Amino acid sequence: MASLPPHCHYTSSNHHKMSYPVVCPCRSLNSTLPKTLIICKNSKNESAFEERKQVLVDYDNGKHEIRTLVNGLRKQDIPRRYQLRVKGERFQKDWTVTEVVQRILKLQRSGDVEALLNCWVGRFSRKNYPALMKELTQIGSIEHCVQVFDWMKNQRNYCARNDIYNMMIRLHARHNRIDQARGLFFEMQKWRCKPDVETYNALINAHGRAGQWRWATNIMEDMLRAAIPPSRSTFNNLINACGSCGNWREALRVCKKMTDNGVGPDLVTHNIVLSAYKSGAQYSKALSYFELMKGTNIRPDTTTLNIVIHCLIKVKQYGQAIEIFSSMREKRSECRPDVVTFTSIIHLYSVRGQIEDCKAVFSTMLAEGIKPNIVSYNALISAYASHGMDKEAFSVFDEMKRSGFCPDVVSYTSLISTFGRSQQPARAREVFDMMKRNKCKPNLVSYNALMDAYGSNGYLPQAVDILREMEQDGIHPNVVSICTLLAACGRFGQKVNIDSVLSAAELRGIHLNTIACNSAIGSYMNIGEYEKAINLYRSMENKTTKPDSVTFTILISGCCRMSKYEEALCFFKEMLDLRIPLSSEIYSSMICAYSKQGQLVKAESLFNSLKGSGCCPDLVTYTAMINAYSASEMWEKVCALYQEMEANNIQLDSIACSALMKAFNKGNQASNVLILAEIMKEKGIPFNDANFFEMLSACSILRDWRKATDLINLMEPSFHLVSLGTINHLLQFLGKINVWSLAKFSTPFTSIFCPQIQLFYRFVALGSSVNINTYSILLKNLLSAGKWRKYIEVLQWMNDAGIQPSHAMYNNILFFAQHCGDAEYAAVIKERVAQRLEILLRDTTGDFATKVSMFIAGISVITS
Repeated sequence: MASLPPHCHYTSSNHHKMSYPVVCPCRSLNSTLPKTLIICKNSKNESAFEERKQVLVDYDNGKHEIRTLVNGLRKQDIPRRYQLRVKGERFQKDWTVTEVVQRILKLQRSGDVEALLNCWVGRFSRKNYPALMKELTQIGSIEHCVQVFDWMKNQRNYCARNDIYNMMIRLHARHNRIDQARGLFFEMQKWRCKPDVETYNALINAHGRAGQWRWATNIMEDMLRAAIPPSRSTFNNLINACGSCGNWREALRVCKKMTDNGVGPDLVTHNIVLSAYKSGAQYSKALSYFELMKGTNIRPDTTTLNIVIHCLIKVKQYGQAIEIFSSMREKRSECRPDVVTFTSIIHLYSVRGQIEDCKAVFSTMLAEGIKPNIVSYNALISAYASHGMDKEAFSVFDEMKRSGFCPDVVSYTSLISTFGRSQQPARAREVFDMMKRNKCKPNLVSYNALMDAYGSNGYLPQAVDILREMEQDGIHPNVVSICTLLAACGRFGQKVNIDSVLSAAELRGIHLNTIACNSAIGSYMNIGEYEKAINLYRSMENKTTKPDSVTFTILISGCCRMSKYEEALCFFKEMLDLRIPLSSEIYSSMICAYSKQGQLVKAESLFNSLKGSGCCPDLVTYTAMINAYSASEMWEKVCALYQEMEANNIQLDSIACSALMKAFNKGNQASNVLILAEIMKEKGIPFNDANFFEMLSACSILRDWRKATDLINLMEPSFHLVSLGTINHLLQFLGKINVWSLAKFSTPFTSIFCPQIQLFYRFVALGSSVNINTYSILLKNLLSAGKWRKYIEVLQWMNDAGIQPSHAMYNNILFFAQHCGDAEYAAVIKERVAQRLEILLRDTTGDFATKVSMFIAGISVITS
C-alpha cells in the first residue's frame, strides 16, 4: 500500500470494507487508493490541554494578575469534514478555550450564549467540552455554566461524561443548590452514565455544605450498596457534613468507621475533626485532640493552628494563643500566619480590651503583605465598637470601602453598635438608613443593635417604634429584642413599660429564657418593685426556665440594696440547695448581708471558704470584707486584709481605696490615709468624691493644713464632681485651721478674698448646689475671723439665691457687734442689720409670722 501523509490513517473504529474508493484530499484528485476504508486523521496535539500561566503586572497601580490559559483543539485539529464545513465561513472563529470562557463571561443576556458557541470552531471536538466546563466551573459563574451545559447536551457529538457531571454537581454545591445537584445525579444515570466515587463525593459534599448530614449519610450507604468503595475523601466529606452542623459525636463515629475500614486519617481529617469540635462548642475537647495529634507523624498546618487559636480564645487561654501566633511568625516556621490567623488575634485583643494592640496587629498584617478581607475589617470595627470609639470605627469603615470592599450586614451592625455605645443614637439611625439605601438588608441583629442604641440612652419610645418597624419589615423579634427593651425600662425606671414589654412578648409567643427573666427581674429590682421581681422568679419555678447564678446574684444584690438582708439570706440558702456555683458577686453580697445582720462570724467563714476552695477573692469581695470589719471596728483585720491584697497582687480601685480610707480614719490611723492617697497617685487610680472626703477628714484629724492645701490643688480639676457634703466638709476644715492668709491659690479672684470665699465662688460658678448648711459654715468661719462686712454680704447672697437666713445668723452678727469692743463698728453693724430687717419686712413673700418674730428679735438685740 502506498504511504500516506502523516495526518491520514486507517480507521480503527470501523473494520468493515467499503465498496468504493476513498479519496484523500491531500493527494491529487486523479490519484486513488485501494478499496479499503481510509480517512484523514487529525495530528496528535498532546499540548492542547496543557495549562499555561500568564502573569500580568501593573507596576503603576501595584497590581498583578495570574491567568490560566488553555488552548484546546483548534481548527487544524478537528476532523477534516468539519474543517471543510467551516472553511470560508466568516462567522466561524477559531478561538481557544480560554477565549471562549472570557467571551461567555462578558455576556449578559441568556440567549447570547448559544449564538456565541455556535460561532466557535472548537465545538466540533467533544474533547474541548470538559476543558470548557472546567474553566467555567472554576470561576463559579453558575448561570453561564448551566446555559453552556444545556447547549452542550443538544450537540450531536456530545457524550455524557462523569467528570462533567461531577464538576456541575460541585458547582451547585458551592452555591447551595442542593436540589439541582441531586437532580443532576439522577439525570446522569438516565444518560447511562454510571456515578463513580467522585460523583458520590461531590454529592456528599453538597449536602454537607447545606448542613444535611443525614442525607449525606444515606448517600454513602447508597454508595456502599452500589459496590463503590469509599475513598479517604468520601469519609472526609461525610465527617465534614456532620461536623459543620455541630454534631461532633456523629463525626467521631464516622472517623472511627473510617479507621475500621482500613482508611487512615490524614491532615485534612484531623482538621475536619477539630473544626467539628469547634462548631459544637467543645473547645476543651478540641485542644485535647490537638495534643493527641502531636503524637502522630502528621504535622499541623496553618488551618490546624487557626482552629487551635480560636479554641484557646474561647476558653480564655490568651497567653497560649499569643505564643502559637508568635511561633508562626518565626522565620523558620513551616506554618505561616494567614489572614484568618491575624483576624483571630485581633478578636483576642478585642476581648481583652487592648484596642491599641488590635490596631497594631492589623498594621502588622498589612506590613507583611497579607491583604485583609472583609472579616478582618469587621473584627477591627467590632473592637472599636465594644468601647464606643466611634471616630476610629468610622475611619476603618471608610478605609474598608476605599480598599474595594462592599460593607456587609456585619459591618453596618458593628457601626450601629458603636454609635449606640458612644451615646449617639441619631447617628446610629443614619447608619441604619444608609444600610438600606445601599441595598444591604438589615437582619435581626441589626434591628436589636439600633433598638439598644435608643434604649440604652433613654429613648424608650423610639426603641419601641423600632420594634414595630422590625415587624413591618417581616422580621420577627426574638428574646434578645425583649431583653433589650426590658433593660432600657429598668435603667430609666419605666415600671409600666416593663409590664407592657412582658405582655408584648407573651402575645408574640416569645418564650422568656433565663437571660430574659434575669433582665426583667433586674429591671424590677432597679425600680424598687420587689414583689413583682419575686413573683417573676417564682413563675420560673413553674416553667421549664431554670434560675442560674446570675438570677440569684440579681436577687441577693437587689435585696441588699433595699436593706432586705433576711430575704437575701433565704435566697442564698435556696441557691445552695440547688447546687448553683457561687460567683464573686454572690460572695460580696452575702458578706455584706451577714455584716449588716451583725453575723460577722458567718461573713468571715464565707470569706475563708472562698479562699479554701482554691479561688482567690476578687477586689469586690475584699472590699465587702473590709466594710464588714470596719463596721465591727476591727481595724487590725482591715490592715491585715490590705496586706493580703498586696500579696495577692489585687489591683485597687477608687471604691476599695475609699473603704480602706474610711476604716483608717475610724481606727485613728489617719496617716495611712495620706499614704494610700500617694499610692493612688503613683498607680494612676482616679480619685472620687469619697476619696476626697476621707482625705480631708485625715487632714482635719492630723491638723495638717499644708497637706490640705495640696489636696485642694489636687481636687481643683474635679470640683464639678465634688458632692455637697465634701464641699461643706472642706469649708469647715478651712475654718478650723484658720488659714486665711497662709494658703495661696491660683484663682482668677483678687487677693483680698479669703480662700474660703474663693472656693465658694468656684463651686457656685461650676453649678454646684449649695444649701443653707453651706452658708451656715461659711458664715461661722467669717465671723470667727472677724470678717463682719463679708458676713453681711453673704446674707445678701442668701436672699438673692432664695435661701432665707435663720434667726441664729442674725443673732450671731448682732452678738458680734455687741461684743466686738469697737463702738464705731458696732453702730455700723446694727445699722446694716436694721436695713436688712426692714427690707425683709417689706418683702411680700414668705411667712409673715416668721418675719415679725425675726424683726422683733433683731430690734431687741439692737436696743439692748
